[in-house]
Amino acid sequence: MPTPDFFNIYDLLTTEQQLIASTVKDFSDREIKPIIEDYAQKAEFPLHLIKKFGEIGVFGATIPVEYGGGGLDYISYGLMCQEIERGDSGMRSTISVQSSLVMWPIFAFGSEEQKRKYLPGLASGEMIGCFGLTEPDHGSNPAGMQTRISKTEKGYLLNGSKIWISNAPFADIAIVWARDEDGKVRGLIAERGMEGFSTPEIHHKWSLRASATGELVFDNVLIPEENILPNASGLKAPLQCLDKARYGISWGVIGAAMDCYETAVQYAAERIQFDKPIAAFQLTQKKLAEMLTEITKAQLLAWRLGTLMNNGKATTTQISMAKRNNVAMALNTARECRQILGAMGISGEYPIMRHMMNLESVITYEGTHDIHLLILGAEITGIQAFK
Repeated sequence: MPTPDFFNIYDLLTTEQQLIASTVKDFSDREIKPIIEDYAQKAEFPLHLIKKFGEIGVFGATIPVEYGGGGLDYISYGLMCQEIERGDSGMRSTISVQSSLVMWPIFAFGSEEQKRKYLPGLASGEMIGCFGLTEPDHGSNPAGMQTRISKTEKGYLLNGSKIWISNAPFADIAIVWARDEDGKVRGLIAERGMEGFSTPEIHHKWSLRASATGELVFDNVLIPEENILPNASGLKAPLQCLDKARYGISWGVIGAAMDCYETAVQYAAERIQFDKPIAAFQLTQKKLAEMLTEITKAQLLAWRLGTLMNNGKATTTQISMAKRNNVAMALNTARECRQILGAMGISGEYPIMRHMMNLESVITYEGTHDIHLLILGAEITGIQAFK
């Protein structure tokens, strides 16, 4: 049983959901945790895991089986994210991008031909995708995007660039958002090998070091008509994709918090100072009690959001609240756990500093901490603060 589970949330899960959580936790313990510190130190992505992700079914978990997906519910997908991020946030990012930002828009906005062409390969890990929305000058304001497509006799010419794109350096395809001649946001599928399409990698990161991050650069890239997503029109389409990804994040970061918390509990029981374990000191117990409380609150929030997602009732603002709260919880947990471990907290012998650095990115991507605050503020007051 995945722990900690102070309020017996595991009992709320179906037998299938319990099996999924346990299976993916075992995978994370076996395949991710033993290698991830070395890959993070080297700032290298463990490419061999991609096929293994496909084999255990974490790519496109909610996509129907007929397209190669898992046909699972959203709580199952959330549990997968939680247990993968217990290993590393960068590995969960790869799964979030593939599932929510590549496979889901093809499923939701693509033609039947596009679904048949791309989804099975993406589900199996034979093919990897990325999602191009953020631009060098437009992060929190995607409405300002400058990437453009223009109609020609042979298709569309794509020009512009995207930045901070997970999976970009090795992605086979990119879901790209650009404005047409009428200023309307359109979605399209760019394929590696198209002339004028390049994916330079971003180096020297202190965060998500085991994740591959890059740019998407388009210089008169010819996009054939059959690569345009026919049912994606307007900024609402990419924002719907982000809702799906943010949902997964709200579960995933709980896994990072769990890993830090359990590490700190064990260390506090073993570390002797002043002739007793530091777990015996009131301040250590205070930290652990508060962390367990916050993890439990985040678990309940994610579980309830999952039931709303399954019923098609979750709102964008509910997803924003869960993403914002749970990422902040995980980052604060990592910082407190680092304090408990003292100097050992910065050592690669323990996962805490890696989780902490990763979460500094997670609290910014898919909508920053402050932007989600203002999304909630607009919902409460009816007044949009950032337009």
